[in-house]
Amino acid sequence: MRALPLIGAAVLIAGLNAAPAQAAAATPDIPVANVKAHLTQLQSIATANGGNRAHGRPGYLASVTYVKNLLDAAGFTTTQQSFTYNGATGYNLIADWPGGDTSNTLMIGAHLDSVTAGPGINDNGSGSAANLEVALQVARSNFQPTRHLRFGWWGAEELGLRGSTAYVNSLTSAQKAAIGDYLNFDMVGSPNPGYFLYDGDNSDNTGSGPGPSGSAEIEQTLADYFTSIGVPTRGTDFDGRSDYGPFISAGIAAGGIFTGAEGTKTSAQVALWGGTATRFDPCYHASCDTTSNINDTALDRNSDAIAYAVWTLANAGTTPPPTGTTVWSDDFETAKGWTSGTTDTATLGRFERGNPEATSSSGVATQLDAAAGGTYALVTGAAAGSSAGANDLDGGVTTLTSPAITLPTGTLTLNLSWYLAYLNNATSADYLRVRVVSGTTTTTLLTVSAAAANKAAAWTAASASLSAYAGQTVRLQVEAADTGTASLIEAAVDNVVITKA
Repeated sequence: MRALPLIGAAVLIAGLNAAPAQAAAATPDIPVANVKAHLTQLQSIATANGGNRAHGRPGYLASVTYVKNLLDAAGFTTTQQSFTYNGATGYNLIADWPGGDTSNTLMIGAHLDSVTAGPGINDNGSGSAANLEVALQVARSNFQPTRHLRFGWWGAEELGLRGSTAYVNSLTSAQKAAIGDYLNFDMVGSPNPGYFLYDGDNSDNTGSGPGPSGSAEIEQTLADYFTSIGVPTRGTDFDGRSDYGPFISAGIAAGGIFTGAEGTKTSAQVALWGGTATRFDPCYHASCDTTSNINDTALDRNSDAIAYAVWTLANAGTTPPPTGTTVWSDDFETAKGWTSGTTDTATLGRFERGNPEATSSSGVATQLDAAAGGTYALVTGAAAGSSAGANDLDGGVTTLTSPAITLPTGTLTLNLSWYLAYLNNATSADYLRVRVVSGTTTTTLLTVSAAAANKAAAWTAASASLSAYAGQTVRLQVEAADTGTASLIEAAVDNVVITKA
């Protein structure tokens, strides 16, 4: 990391088998021993080349070569991009994983250079090695996400973000637009660590403003991982000290993890994370930033968090294709005649077929700006309005019922994507339901109940058997309710497909 300038739900599933569409449950564990093995190699490179891996020095090019050789062997398409700064040639290494939608690229980056004073094992061998091991795990598992994956290792970050700036400046407007999100990992193994996430929504209200649209969702994704392992996080400002800078300037959503540099851990942070009220990294930009300057627990947690973010965001908003022959489907790109309930009581934010606009509150994404597929979905109050609470569901129940669907005989499966988002003013009486109506009988397939907690919107895939209705004519019904007082509730359903095995 560059030096400071001299101038801060409760969910109940009934009948449906549900799993996150982004397959977060399949996120691999990243062995910290593998990450540390890369750090040992970077240390050896520095030791053999004057004690550092700095821009224009042989240790830096040897570091690029080490990373490139591993990625080439793993099946990545790599490009070594050169640039010039201070009369010396620098290099960025770009590695593309074949496949995925290149018009919707998820990019993951870290700077690979050190300062001249030392080998730079925490700053930023740690982020570089963690990203490398995640990339290699992508190859080992033959991960085939919907989005295109691109990794970058930047040169001359320590001299003012020179490599990442050169890369972003080399892109056309269309190429910049194709990068949907940029994840930056700079110092993820500090010996006296904190667990900081870049403040994508500016909920901390300090320093610079929020990142570009989508940055809050990146922050929330990382926060979800740390919540799942019981580790609290705090925000850190987009202060321009690392390689997210040129991406944010280009309007690209960004986020990442930071474990602290030359700052001093406060007593409150010691109470939160342990450690001592001393510098997060006493060897920051010094010769002692060696393999001994790493906290293994932080490195392990953060490597797994990086993998979680990659696996989650790489398939965000997508639904695994159903198996079998399609009997009936609705992706909501055209109107197929869903009708509103005649007894609906909701006063605002009723279900509609719409192109949803993003809303968020205090860093929680309450409505996503993307359908699970295509442009349209069934959503409560598609327009963003003046605030997150402007068009959310209010005042009671809202329903939409499908046209009649004649089912054949055989083994039938309903597949769909859904989300229910809410804030901590919600209650368990607020919900999303999916039902099947056959004659005068209505059966609930899915009930998702809210809770007095913050739950961000995230497209989730689900399936249920409809074989009991084979040979019948049925209708599907989606229902959401805000029955509490002053609750912020948003719900959506998309990609409804019935298949026959």
